[in-house]
Amino acid sequence: MVLSKRFQAIILLLGDLILFHAALFLTLVIRHGFELPDAEVLNMHKRPFLYVHLLWILIFYIGSLYDIRKFPSPKMVMAKVLEVMAIGGLLTALLFYLVPFFGITPKTNLFIDIVLAALFLMLWRRYFWMFAAKASKIKVLFFGSSKEVEDLAAYLAKNLQLGYESAMILASVDHNLIDLIRKNKIQLIVASRNIMEDNNAVKRFYEALQLGVSVLDFPNFYENVAEKIPVSVIGESWFLVNLVEINKRLFESFKRVFDIALSIILGIPTIILLPLIGALIKLNSAGPIFYRQKRVGKNGKIFEIAKFRSMFKDAEKNGAQWANEKDERITGMGKILRKTRIDELPQLWNVLKGEMSFIGPRPERPEFVEELQKQIPHYAMRHLVKPGLSGWAQIKFPYGASVEDAMEKLQYDLYYIKNRSFVLDLAITARTIAAVLSREGR
Repeated sequence: MVLSKRFQAIILLLGDLILFHAALFLTLVIRHGFELPDAEVLNMHKRPFLYVHLLWILIFYIGSLYDIRKFPSPKMVMAKVLEVMAIGGLLTALLFYLVPFFGITPKTNLFIDIVLAALFLMLWRRYFWMFAAKASKIKVLFFGSSKEVEDLAAYLAKNLQLGYESAMILASVDHNLIDLIRKNKIQLIVASRNIMEDNNAVKRFYEALQLGVSVLDFPNFYENVAEKIPVSVIGESWFLVNLVEINKRLFESFKRVFDIALSIILGIPTIILLPLIGALIKLNSAGPIFYRQKRVGKNGKIFEIAKFRSMFKDAEKNGAQWANEKDERITGMGKILRKTRIDELPQLWNVLKGEMSFIGPRPERPEFVEELQKQIPHYAMRHLVKPGLSGWAQIKFPYGASVEDAMEKLQYDLYYIKNRSFVLDLAITARTIAAVLSREGR
């Protein structure tokens, strides 16, 4: 039986909390000459370190350490744990020395605790990764040969921690399906849309249910595993069934209240810092402080955004161009502004006016949208919601400098539009913060 992603995250979180407390207890034992600490010492450390441990959990979440997809190998897990624990240790030291409420300012104890916690966590997550990769393995039989199916099968082979193993890919369903399932110990059948529309194939799938096999259509399985929608294999009917906007009205109302409140809160320091940011932009390169562009918003409505200028003056005098990771048009100051997302702050005005939201698909330029709608199926559907300062596609696929990249980003945008919720918005916010802190901006 495969462990769901949410259940795996809960197990990881509970294991982390237990090990945090175990590391603290062992630290106190070591510091007291390998003797059990008395009740007074335990009580003195219990409450302050409870807050510390909750802070570490938050940092782990922001660092994506509860997203098992992010780490296809134990080596990557180890490196990330060390990185996040280093950040957590630094913040904890500042917390103890800046917040007198705790009543203690541990030095040696904190250092020992961080070292022990890091060691425990690396061992715990290494064995959990091995368990997730082996104990919950499900053999998958794919029906319907296509590039998308082959790519997904290759993705599963590289990410064993997801708990799936591609047994084989078949183009059609024949009469020996039952024998095939028994021989290969198949537990899950994933069929493409044309296979699911074949009455004879559906009848054989129905007969196979008695073996305890589950049957899923390819788009749903792809969405669950890759957290994006396979645009090239869905049709108009998928949108009619999955994008029922009337069900999102309450969410959108609360989200609008949040957008207004946060744009005001962030807008005040932006106005205060405006003279400093403007001066730095001017000193670095000639040109205006702000850069204005037309963008496409909800329902295809055109609006204008303002950004702190991050490119040289007249960088687009020859027309609109795709931005890329090593764009030579970006100034030295512009690179800093983009890495920290400061260049986006003027768009708080667009959020306040209701043209944008904090979370949503990235607003594209009309010139690009017109071309992309000709080349990419269903591209206009990303305009069903307000564009955002950050979004699912931005954190999953930060760069886009081609039609192929736009296709990839659309798949993530459609996933967000279908599944948007307060929980998903919070997850995107946390990962955006992590990207900024780790300097992974555009």
